[in-house]
Parts: sequence; C-alpha cells; structure tokens
Amino acid sequence: MADDRSRRRAATAAGLLLFLLLSACAPKAPPPPHLELTRAAFSDLPGWRDGNQAASLPALLRSCAALAKLPDDAKLGVGGLARDWRKPCAEAASLDHPTDAAARQFFESAFAPYAMTDNGKSDALVTGYYEPEISAARQKSARFDVPILARPPDLVGVSLGDFRPSWRGERIAGRVVDGKLVPYWTRAEIEAGALDRFHLALFYATDPTDLFFLQIQGSGRVRLPDGTAIEIGYDGENGRAYVALGRILVKRGAMTLDQVSMQSIETWLRAHPADAKALMDENPSYVFFRVLAGGAPLGSEGVALTSQHSVAVDPRFVPLGLPLWLDVAQGETVTRRLAVAQDTGAAIKGPLRADLFCGTGASAAAQAGPLRATGRLFLLLPQIGVTEG
Repeated sequence: MADDRSRRRAATAAGLLLFLLLSACAPKAPPPPHLELTRAAFSDLPGWRDGNQAASLPALLRSCAALAKLPDDAKLGVGGLARDWRKPCAEAASLDHPTDAAARQFFESAFAPYAMTDNGKSDALVTGYYEPEISAARQKSARFDVPILARPPDLVGVSLGDFRPSWRGERIAGRVVDGKLVPYWTRAEIEAGALDRFHLALFYATDPTDLFFLQIQGSGRVRLPDGTAIEIGYDGENGRAYVALGRILVKRGAMTLDQVSMQSIETWLRAHPADAKALMDENPSYVFFRVLAGGAPLGSEGVALTSQHSVAVDPRFVPLGLPLWLDVAQGETVTRRLAVAQDTGAAIKGPLRADLFCGTGASAAAQAGPLRATGRLFLLLPQIGVTEG
C-alpha cells in the first residue's frame, strides 16, 4: 500500500510538473483592446501645417448640431461631457468661409491633440468605403427581382450601454419569442423567405452582388429606370456577426492577402456565379434600409457624411462627433487630413481603426476599394474636460 501511495504521489507530482511546463510554454492571450491617449502638440501631427482644415469644418458643424441636442451632462467617453463642446462648436459656427490658415488657428485654439495608442502600440489601419449607386425599380419583374428590404417590425435593437456602462458602444439585435430575445434570422434565412410575410421590399435590384456591396457600405443610391436617383440609408441590421469574404477566399487559396480588395472580391463573385450565393451566405449579417428624405448619405451619428472628411470608427473607444487627424500611407500614397467620427461599421473594430468615406459613385469606389493604409491617428479634444486614457 505504501508503494501504491508513493507511486500515486509521484504520478501526481509528475502531472503537476507537466501542467506547469505546458502552461509556461502556452502563448499568452493578447490583452483586450484599450485606447490610450498621450498629449501631443500640433507640431507633432505630420502634415498639419499644410492641411486642408477648412474642408473639414462642414463635417464638424454637422456633428456639433447633433451634440447640441444632448444635455450638458451627457457623457462622451474620452470626449468629456456635451457641455465641453458648446464653446468650440459656437466658435466653429462663427467662422465665415475661413481659409485653411484661419481654420487651422481655430482648431489650435479650441482643441488639444492626443496621440492614440492601443496597449502601447500606435499602428493604425485606415480603409475606405463609399456610397454605391445601383439600378433598381419599385416593382418586381423578371429583370428587377432582388428585394432591398426595409427594417422588419419584429427586429429589436439593444444598446447594451443602457444596461451597464462597461458595455458602452456594444449593440445586439434579435427578436422576441415567448418573452425571450433570441438571435435574428441569418442572411440565408432572410433570402429564403423568413421575412416575406412582412412585405418589406422598398425597391428591387437587378443583381444580388450589387445588394451585397450596398449592405457592406451601409447606404447608397438607387437609380430607377426613368433616371430618378433616390438615396437610401442604413436602418438597422440583424445583429449577426460580420464575416469578411476576403478572409474566406484567402483561407481557401482563391487569392492572397495582398490581393484582397472590394474589387477583387466582386470580380471573384461575378466570375463564379454558381458559388457566389453560398459564399455571400457565409456572412450572416444583413442590413436593412430606409429612404433618406434629405437626399444625402447619413452616418450612424444621424448626420450627412462629408466625402474625404467623415470616418467610421468603433464607438466603444472613439465617440461619434470627435475629430481625428489621419497620418497614414499605402506605398507612396500618403493620406493626411482632418476627419470627423460620424459613422460605424460591422468590420470597424478596435481603438486604432477608421474607415474613410470616399464619396459617391465609381470614382469613390475606385479609391475606397483598395484603400488599406497604415500609420497613426490623433484625436482632437476640447481644451477643457479632457480625460487621458
């Protein structure tokens, strides 16, 4: 018996030693994303002295109009309180067709720049998006048979930040079944007719690939057969996680990572019509639309987007309405400009992530599709009420 106990103790000790060795060798999980802000000077912002700051003022003023609707004590994360924006917004509104020099002087007096890092890393990624224009009709026909759907009445969107401050910026969506919120229908289920009973079609497009990229961009323009152009915008999504088709194609060896772009993915889909639907269905996320009465694409902040000066961000880290200085490059192409956080996107995750709105139509698509620039981001915050992260 003593020998048995000794053997058991030896086996236990050996197992514990093996566990410790394996634990020591196992890779550590990366730390969760965390925005850190370090005070900088405007002279630290590459290209600031030569920037076109006046062109960004319309975007800032649109965000100011949204911020003006908030109570003074509304919290804006790293942006302080809504009251902190009253003075700089009033000063921005008082500028009358300013030159770049005058706009630059305004920003330098009203704001303070902060270098943005994520757990000590400063490598930021800036991609691009645009407003597509697709052919569509009001009535279904043999040519126009791909429905562009309005928001369904049973879709429930939940802002988790309303329930717990640590969940600020997180959202889920679903539908209520027997008093419980359950996941909403997937893309494949919706396209198979899960929502047909609601008769939600706003328009009918000619091509499912056109609709897919319209949903990725989040807003667009439909061109009717008589030439009428109608703006439509994001009105909710099914809450399913966004899955990037580029990653799937790379994993399957259909293209390499450096070949992935909006254009290359679209080319693949159109070249493989028999496989296109199955691939698109692997992204279960589905976006719903509404007609925009103002005739301009709207971001998640609820304001019209400004080409080249509006960006989509992750609102868990960067509240909407805040201006950022972009200093990124892709090869020899350098992008340095002031933009305002006015939109969000399912694929835009993390503190150092921005998606630049490039405008409307084919030329905007040509810029946005291949854009994948890296560099640094700087956040501009009012001189008062600033909290460093």
